[in-house]
Amino acid sequence: MNKISSFRRFVPKILVSIGFCTLVLFMTSCHSKPQATEKFVIHKGVNLSHWLSQDFGWEPKYTYIKESDIRYIDSLGFDHVRIPIDEQEIWDEQGKPIEPAIKHLLMCLDWCMKYDLRAIVDLHIIRAHHFNAENEGGHNTLWTDTAAQQHFVNLWIDLSKMLSKYPTSHVAYELLNEAVAPTADDWNRLFSKALAAVRQIEPQRVIVVGSNMWQSVQNVPLLKLPANDTNLIISFHFYSPLLLTHYKASWTPLRYFNGKVSYPGYIISQSDLKNYSDTTSEAARTIVQELTEPYNKERIRNMIQPALEYARAKKLPLYCGEFGCLPTVPRDARLAYYRDLVGIFNEEGIAYANWEYKGDFGIYFFDSQKLKSLDPDTALIRILLGN
Repeated sequence: MNKISSFRRFVPKILVSIGFCTLVLFMTSCHSKPQATEKFVIHKGVNLSHWLSQDFGWEPKYTYIKESDIRYIDSLGFDHVRIPIDEQEIWDEQGKPIEPAIKHLLMCLDWCMKYDLRAIVDLHIIRAHHFNAENEGGHNTLWTDTAAQQHFVNLWIDLSKMLSKYPTSHVAYELLNEAVAPTADDWNRLFSKALAAVRQIEPQRVIVVGSNMWQSVQNVPLLKLPANDTNLIISFHFYSPLLLTHYKASWTPLRYFNGKVSYPGYIISQSDLKNYSDTTSEAARTIVQELTEPYNKERIRNMIQPALEYARAKKLPLYCGEFGCLPTVPRDARLAYYRDLVGIFNEEGIAYANWEYKGDFGIYFFDSQKLKSLDPDTALIRILLGN
């Protein structure tokens, strides 16, 4: 998620995940990376955002992520990275590969191999689908244009052929970030076609499949997964409650909210709650509806429970591929939120990747005026590592 993407989270989405199944194996300790295995093993990671996806120009593109970054991520104790990529960054409008971008993607995967980090290549945005299109006045053609759907499948055929040289123990694919299909069945039909195409080339590759509507937790049970494919991971994203995690974010309908926020407990005061419950903005009301009861670790766990039950019934792992809270939140409350959420992930055997490595949600302190990452946030890093 990011400054462009987060606006989509106006729909209540309490996103969740589950795991600890035969394919994605987690160490019982939160303090060390998983031991070497021939299976795709992940536990705790970070997103390499704003590099080959949603490049905001904060730094020169091809020096934004370097080998030293992968080495540093490994040295901290993270065991994987999620690598968002956009169609327009990887292929030009004629479908020709953009060689410098391909080169750097492959270099990054090689670095991950060198430092024994796992990697998830996430097709984040394609020309026919942006998870935030409706909130920005755009329109996704993916769900109505059969040619666009076949093009999406063809992108995965190209990627699969390109990346098939990497061992299945170290590289996985995520078919599409935050699908926003009109119905769950629309998404089920489309991802099934892409999955089948990849399976023709790579029968054993681990594939990450997120739920419809921004990978929201309530839609996890609506996924229709092939019964005999055990090389799957179910994915969700978690940014609830939005008024806390996106406090004063300029891209949300409550960006002018001047009240205080806190966690755990009631996120905002009862008087602020009443004022914003009466707002004429449907998006704002949707956000405020989450706040009528106090938030704490057990409430969050209960929000996750249906997805846990679904994944356990399917005997598949589930993965929180994105979560985060802006540093505009008072620091004690922000760290308490991270501590509770990561605690649940570890207690329930849920793999996770923080949004993000660099940026305002990142593991570095961030200068929002200069748009520059500063020193590492060691307290946040310790929490993310389960320490």
